[in-house]
Amino acid sequence: MSPAGTASLTTTRPATTHAAVPAPGSASTAAPVRPRRNADATAPRDLPRVIGAGAAVPLDGGGSVPYANFDYAASAPCLESVQEAVTRALPYYSSVHRGAGYASQVTTEAYENARETVRGFLGAWKRDAVVFTRNTTDAMNLLAHAAPPGTTAVVFETEHHASLLPWKRAVRLPAPASPQEAVAAADRALREAPAGPRLLVVTAASNVTGEIWPIAELAATARAHGARIAVDAAQLVPHRPLDMDALGLDYVAFSGHKLYAPFGAGVLAGRSDWLRAAGPYLKGGGASAAVTGRGAATRWSADAQQRHEAGTPNVLGALAVAAACETLAGTGWDALVRHEERLLAKLREGVAAIPGVRELTLWGEGVPRVGILSFVVDGWNARDAALTLSGTYGIGVRDGRFCAHPFVRHLLGGAGREAESAVRASFGIGTEDEHVDRLLDALRRLAGAAGERRAG
Repeated sequence: MSPAGTASLTTTRPATTHAAVPAPGSASTAAPVRPRRNADATAPRDLPRVIGAGAAVPLDGGGSVPYANFDYAASAPCLESVQEAVTRALPYYSSVHRGAGYASQVTTEAYENARETVRGFLGAWKRDAVVFTRNTTDAMNLLAHAAPPGTTAVVFETEHHASLLPWKRAVRLPAPASPQEAVAAADRALREAPAGPRLLVVTAASNVTGEIWPIAELAATARAHGARIAVDAAQLVPHRPLDMDALGLDYVAFSGHKLYAPFGAGVLAGRSDWLRAAGPYLKGGGASAAVTGRGAATRWSADAQQRHEAGTPNVLGALAVAAACETLAGTGWDALVRHEERLLAKLREGVAAIPGVRELTLWGEGVPRVGILSFVVDGWNARDAALTLSGTYGIGVRDGRFCAHPFVRHLLGGAGREAESAVRASFGIGTEDEHVDRLLDALRRLAGAAGERRAG
């Protein structure tokens, strides 16, 4: 039925607003680091390739440099394999599930195969639902919609807003002082929660600090209290394998645009009973099994997946997610993790050696991390620092509170500094040693300029 390869498809930049930016080549600083191409400055050859690697970006002073992308935690670049998978699918693209034409049958088969690819990537049970959504936020809101009336969600203030905000009844826990305290706090909260369904909601890896949470222990704690656990895996699955069955997870949500598949799709995977019992997240075609005459009740699809995928789904987005899952699993995690851990160690050590630059961390040393590091530079507003890194050095970072306002306020010292924010550098496949060198050099210059202002 399917053509070969289809069914398996598993500006204008604002100028800096900081007057004391050291200009490249000025008397107060040495010449800026420029990209170097050598054996140590490129990603390992056994890693996949991303679209846009080496793309030139303009500098405020004229000229251009290859872009140093440190904004992966917001949206990762597209894998070449993902682009190729979407291109292969386009000639046979059609609507799914109800078409008799050849293209519709091919697209339906590819779409459902993509669902199975994601299931295997996550280690989900065969009877679990795998619902394609728009992103992690959409997936978590779908789960909140499907949770039975009276469900109490236990959630830490360290969560991304996608996991922090959707719940009708929530017990919000303060930032724990250690992974062990996180488990103990969850245990107390679940034990003291009101009667009724309970759902522990946790991140797998922080989008602010990159720290990996003890989800196996938290899942065991939830089971001990007869509760369920939902994991925001948006920042983990691009960097580490995840096995729902082995870890005992009930629900997992993630976004394709953070998994090198920026085509507007996400996933909610997990137990299907709540999803089958809830009314459709959206009401429309595909979610309905029968719509009869006036006054008669609509009968909704009994399939937990179709019930919550009303309308024509984002087929190409689902195929892109599946292609990314296939690529990462096929590459093998060892090479990906080694590349990332080496660069992260280099970046963290370099930041720690710069006076006036402070890494934000919840648990300190000894905790595994993915490729995310947030920091503040003394004497610099985060937005000014980010604009300078872009305009002067061709480095893309994120500034703000990263849709985790309570957590960032906690890391910055409390609610009294609510107006402040931080800078986040995040990376993955496609990041090179030269990018890290350039960022560290730029941070030294920013910190040095701030010191000169204070001295003057």
